[in-house]
This record gives sequence, C-alpha cells and structure tokens, in this order.
Amino acid sequence: MSNLSNFMHHHFDKPAEELGDIEKRVLAKAHARKVISTDINAALSAEASFGERVADGIARVGGSWSFILAFLAFLVVWTLINTIILATGAFDPYPFVFLNLILSMLAAIQAPIIMMSQNRQAERDRFEAAKDYEVNLKAELEVLSLHQKIDMRVLTELTALREDVARLSAELAARG
Repeated sequence: MSNLSNFMHHHFDKPAEELGDIEKRVLAKAHARKVISTDINAALSAEASFGERVADGIARVGGSWSFILAFLAFLVVWTLINTIILATGAFDPYPFVFLNLILSMLAAIQAPIIMMSQNRQAERDRFEAAKDYEVNLKAELEVLSLHQKIDMRVLTELTALREDVARLSAELAARG
C-alpha cells in the first residue's frame, strides 16, 4: 500500500476508489503539506470576461445610493424643465410620455444586466463554498493527523516509562 493510500485509509472509513475528486485532491495536498486556500477574488477576476466585468460594474452602480439620488435629481430636473421652465414649449409635456419611454427602455436593459451579475454572484458563492469545504476538510485532516501524532508520542513515552518502571522494579528487587 502506498504512503498516500495509507494516509487516505487512515483518515477515511472508505477505500480510495470511493472518495470524490475533491477529497482526493485535498488528501494529496494535505499529504504533501501544501497550501490549499486561494484568493477567491483573484481567481474569479482572472476568469471574468469583459462583458461580465461590465455587468458587475453596472449592477454595482445601479444598486448604489449615489445612483438612486442622482436619478431622483434627474427626474426632478426633467419634471421642473417640462412643467415650469418650458411651460409653453415643453419637449415632453405632462404626463411625460417620453420620460416614461426612457425609463422603460432603461429598465428593459438594466434588468437582464443585473440578473447576469446576480448569476455571477451565485457562481462566486458556489465557488467560495467549494473552496471553504476544501480548506475545512484539509484543516480537519491536519487536526486528525496531529491527534494521531500526539497519541503515538504519548504511547511511546508511556511504553518507555513502563519499561523504566519495570527496570527499576527489577533493580530494587535484585538489591533487596
């Protein structure tokens, strides 16, 4: 049995063939004493396409208080211009049909872009959960390994102490 197979057998109650890819990868990394955690932000940013980065940016801006306040200011200015300032020659008189058209088009474009960003966030959450599982599994394996080493050390010391006590008892019995 190889050293890695022995390591697998020692930490799981099932044979190596029944382990999943994640468990095998984590066990190999733990056995090799390699780091398994990664910078999730860097990993996802490296894989993001231009369109995905744009969608994330639009969702970030569209979901901010600064956007809401700026858009509210735009609506107030639009309404003031078309009701008070241009009372006789308003380009979009009340009931603001052109403004409604602009808002509808904005919503029609913005909604799928925000959904794209939400899908990416869900993908990010799944990726992060998988990485957390790997790190937690490796940490658990390391703790089990440390327990095993400590237990072996304690047993070795107990055996040595018993041998010393037996030797000393034999010496005392021989003297007495």
